[in-house]
Amino acid sequence: MKNAYKIRLALALLIFILLILGFAGFYPAKVPDLQFAPLIQRVFIDFSVIALVLLVVVVLLTILFGRFYCSLICPFGILQEIGAFVLRIKKKNFYTPNYPAKYFISAVVFGALAGGSAVLLRYIEPYTYFGSALTLSIVGIAAFVTVLVIVFFKNRFFCTNICPVGAILGLLSKISLNKLYISDSCVSCGMCSNNCPAGCIDYKNKTIDNETCLKCLKCLEVCPKGGIKYGIKPQKFSLKRRELLVSAGALALFGLMIKAGIEIKDKIAEKFKDIILPPGAGSEERFVNKCLNCNLCVNNCPNKIIVKADKDFSAVHLDYTRGACDKNCAKCGEVCPSGAIKRLKLEDKQKTRIGMAMIKADVCMKCGLCAEACPYDAITFSKGKAPEFNASKCVGCGACKNACKSGAIEIFAVKEQSII
Repeated sequence: MKNAYKIRLALALLIFILLILGFAGFYPAKVPDLQFAPLIQRVFIDFSVIALVLLVVVVLLTILFGRFYCSLICPFGILQEIGAFVLRIKKKNFYTPNYPAKYFISAVVFGALAGGSAVLLRYIEPYTYFGSALTLSIVGIAAFVTVLVIVFFKNRFFCTNICPVGAILGLLSKISLNKLYISDSCVSCGMCSNNCPAGCIDYKNKTIDNETCLKCLKCLEVCPKGGIKYGIKPQKFSLKRRELLVSAGALALFGLMIKAGIEIKDKIAEKFKDIILPPGAGSEERFVNKCLNCNLCVNNCPNKIIVKADKDFSAVHLDYTRGACDKNCAKCGEVCPSGAIKRLKLEDKQKTRIGMAMIKADVCMKCGLCAEACPYDAITFSKGKAPEFNASKCVGCGACKNACKSGAIEIFAVKEQSII
């Protein structure tokens, strides 16, 4: 096990590089599909057998081997590890208690998600933080700076005592089959505690809190006597009175937040009108409640017409001033890890109406450029006459609007996207 830390670190850096390449538009591996919170959402709102299998695999691996997800797959966790290395963070006899606040945070955001809205989750979910920071969104940058400050003072405190995903995985890790533990060969030198980023090792009492342990495996490498072991340790699992009260309170809050999530879902999209959404988004109400704003679709759109959330709409959306939606592209649905943009087959995407084109006859120059540009043959043109639009063929891709030199064409959003 001496090389376990190096192997884990190498795999983590590989996954981190693949994620960065994905956001750069190369998308060589579907690592985002393994992200825990988006995976939960995909299973429930855009169900697929593959998504369910992946979620079950992540859960089972956590129950079997502990909380490796946080040090191996979570990009924001790896980013914090890199930050701690750059800042040379090393705390002497560093031990952090397991605070119960994270259970209530998790109950709030996942309760609202169960009620139908991911709006709260997007402001604290680690993968979303990573994506929005990488794409220079204000929320992401603010979150990154804040967590970097936390890393400086408390290392991985965000992961162990704030993160809602970490709270769930921690509970699973608490009952995991294989755990880290301190053996009788320990000489209480404190090297493990000094190097633990999670602060989960109490070397004086020779205990390791496997719920907050991120399984970085650094302790295995630095222990001079091999006093840290990883494997099956016979022990009794019991809940203390305090833990029972916290569990009951968190479950009660979760139930209340389901109702709150339903209310949020019904109200949040009321003020938004005429926002063109990516094909597969469904409707404004659905999309604004499902999109996590990770911005993976923004960076992978070949025409760069998908833009980040702004004052006009609090989720990603289309901006036709940049170009048109390519008829032969369904990349946004392909890369979306949360199911907010459904994974449509190309032939279905080509039939999905996301808007409707309208012409201002009094402004039209009767040049016919719109008819030439329309990839769906939805516009007919006769010389000297204004173009005629066939509503049954128009999907609102924006090609005609971009071709028009006089600004005579407007694209209006549809209330509900549909296959024509």
